[in-house]
Amino acid sequence: MSGWPAAPAIYEIDTWPWLTGLGRRLGRPVTLADVPGEIWDEVAATGLDAVWLMGVWERSPAGLALAHANEKLQVAFHEALPDFTPADVVGSPYCVRRYRVDDRLGGPDGLAAARAELNRRGLRLVLDYVPNHTAPDHPATVEHPEWFIQGTPEDLAADPAGWFPAGGRVLAHGRDPYFPPWPDVAQLNAFDPGLREATASALIGIGEQCDGVRCDMAMLLTNEIFARTWGRFAGPAPELEFWPAIVERVRAVNPDLVLIAEAYWDMEWTLQQQGFDFCYDKRLYDRLVHEDADAVRKHLTAGRDYQDRLIRFLENHDEPRAATTMPDGRGRAAAIAVATLPGAILWHDGQFEGRRAHLPVFLARYRDEPADLGLREFYHRLLELAAPIRAGDWRLLDCHGWADNPTSRDLLAWAWHDGDRPRHIVVINYGASSAQGRVVLPFPDLAGQAWRLTNRLDGRVFERGGDELAASGLFVDLPAWGAHVLTVE
Repeated sequence: MSGWPAAPAIYEIDTWPWLTGLGRRLGRPVTLADVPGEIWDEVAATGLDAVWLMGVWERSPAGLALAHANEKLQVAFHEALPDFTPADVVGSPYCVRRYRVDDRLGGPDGLAAARAELNRRGLRLVLDYVPNHTAPDHPATVEHPEWFIQGTPEDLAADPAGWFPAGGRVLAHGRDPYFPPWPDVAQLNAFDPGLREATASALIGIGEQCDGVRCDMAMLLTNEIFARTWGRFAGPAPELEFWPAIVERVRAVNPDLVLIAEAYWDMEWTLQQQGFDFCYDKRLYDRLVHEDADAVRKHLTAGRDYQDRLIRFLENHDEPRAATTMPDGRGRAAAIAVATLPGAILWHDGQFEGRRAHLPVFLARYRDEPADLGLREFYHRLLELAAPIRAGDWRLLDCHGWADNPTSRDLLAWAWHDGDRPRHIVVINYGASSAQGRVVLPFPDLAGQAWRLTNRLDGRVFERGGDELAASGLFVDLPAWGAHVLTVE
């Protein structure tokens, strides 16, 4: 990860609808080749380290036809865009026909221009790779059918939703073990040695065009999950796992390329050990959205070596918009948590403005929604203040209350300390009622001095005596979903 910060903040842009929106704003068609400099300046907000341009690769004509014919997708399209028209459908960015930038987005030259603009502003570029499946009309389905899960005409007749004919053979549609097949993709065989070689070559080629790669559904390719999903159709599992040898080959060519795994089902640690720099922290997302402070606190007791290689988020193109799942103060409290914890951070285009409509990835434009200017101001202030905090030693802090006031159970707290730099304490009331308690501080030199605590969120200053802080902890009284991000001097 030479050249990358240890805990990068990455901003996901849904490339096609983003460019469509820019075209409407500027009154002309826009591709990656000609995005104005002032737009890149807007993207390069303080506190960001990289931009993930999601969905730049050539999309499949066959996949596009399937999207137009799928009744469930058509319902979803109309829900996302009340004024939907068939022209809004451009196909799925995860139904990839070739790992070449789509000409309608600017082609390879446009991507190179965008990368140069980002790098000029100190931002790195992240792109996608889809290792589990290809478009049904990908050339390899005919040229290298051995790379795919193959069945028989009997399999096709018995399960037409799970199989399709291609080049005189019967291939499986892509799937994971818990849901029906995806009708617009062909399933690759992770156990085939030729496919593993082709995967390494594809990742090396993508890595030449960017600074990091996000690998879609990376856990599906591990031997245990792949064997459980495909059984006899996959053949015997190889002795070696899928990812380690591939990552080794990629690192030999591009040692600085950052690899990010989309990971679920508690596979994060496994994929970290198999070579990924960062893995999705879906468990934290679920706890922030659906559970309470105690669940979040228990999650954060994991070792720092593990947490440093997680990527935290409140939304992305697969998840509902945070403004709908965490309305009012809960969303801001969760954002403060994500912004000040160890590990990488993933922000999503439209999150800062409070977009509420989730956009299916097949569509080329967003619904028109007014921006929440207050929320945007909050996020930009949060990014700016959080970036210099997340360095050095991080500790989860204990909070305690009183027998007649148990509200301290809703308090989350942690501290950052990096040598001679100012110390920082984050305290969040992750509850819908006010909470009071004392936070046990980890600093041994508190006693005998006076301390100034400045809340970076609102500028308030608190003067506290070190003897009290050392003996009893820091007293806090926070409203529902309230927070302190304190610099301690």
